[in-house]
Amino acid sequence: MNDKFERFIDRVEQLITRIESILPQPLSAPDWSASVAYRYRKRSSGHGALEPVRHIGAMRLTDLKEIEDQKDKIRRNTEQFVSGKPANNVLLTGARGTGKSSLIKACLNEYSARGLRLIEVDKADLVDLPDIVDVVSGLSEKFIVFCDDLSFEEGEPGYKALKSILDGSVAAATPNVLIYATSNRRHLLPEYMTENLTYSHSEDGEVHPGEVVEEKISLSERFGLWVSFYPFSQDEYLAIVAQWLSSFGVAAEAISAAKPASLVWALERGSRSGRVAYQFARDYAGRDSDQRPVMAPAIAAYERPGAAAAAADPGDQAADHAT
Repeated sequence: MNDKFERFIDRVEQLITRIESILPQPLSAPDWSASVAYRYRKRSSGHGALEPVRHIGAMRLTDLKEIEDQKDKIRRNTEQFVSGKPANNVLLTGARGTGKSSLIKACLNEYSARGLRLIEVDKADLVDLPDIVDVVSGLSEKFIVFCDDLSFEEGEPGYKALKSILDGSVAAATPNVLIYATSNRRHLLPEYMTENLTYSHSEDGEVHPGEVVEEKISLSERFGLWVSFYPFSQDEYLAIVAQWLSSFGVAAEAISAAKPASLVWALERGSRSGRVAYQFARDYAGRDSDQRPVMAPAIAAYERPGAAAAAADPGDQAADHAT
């Protein structure tokens, strides 16, 4: 009888252990000495963990060209934050490939020696943001929670979680945590023409129709600092190409000779972004000198100011004129 009871107890304990292993566990602190950057990952079991990033890109602020105004704003805000002074959450918006994410990574490299740390969180995991903040709130280091390519559709749970953390939670803001987010959308939520239909003066029309629009922009307004990025002109694009080629050790003569090829590269992709410039530089610098493309004389026409813009995407032209 005793043997049967003991076996029963053993099986119950095994069952409890299995149940506990699949239940969500409180977020635990990682080894903070393992890295200066961490990535929040949620497993299929529902357990979340802060995993150290072993290989961090060597991007520096001096590597980023033609975005001096944006760089100055982000550098100043980050300097205030690291120095223990008041600083703002930051929303970086604008054209793709213009250096939004790279600027944040460069700031990490610039200030990590002074205690700056970064935690990357995917949009789908923003509902766990309060748990992440609780884990780091008592530490002496300063943490940037980084959300890349942020945008929401209607009803996504991460929207309200982020909105509460930014400004609106009963809990006081944690002084050693800021949120830096990048997005191609200024207001982070899609806006539709049908929303204008709420502006009705009929008997059953919306009493406060503007509140529909106000809800749309309420999240982005909670970021204290907005930094906008714009498409590059041809001259700016060529300057960025030259900078990256130089960083890869390409000689000055070869950099000058690479201009036509870099313009063709941009035309083929319909974009003169910093990302495209970097990709061209890697391709060009990686070739042997005798394998580098030599453009026909006719391609030199693309070196005339505005010639490449005429063949590029019309949307890029409009954005260039707007700046």
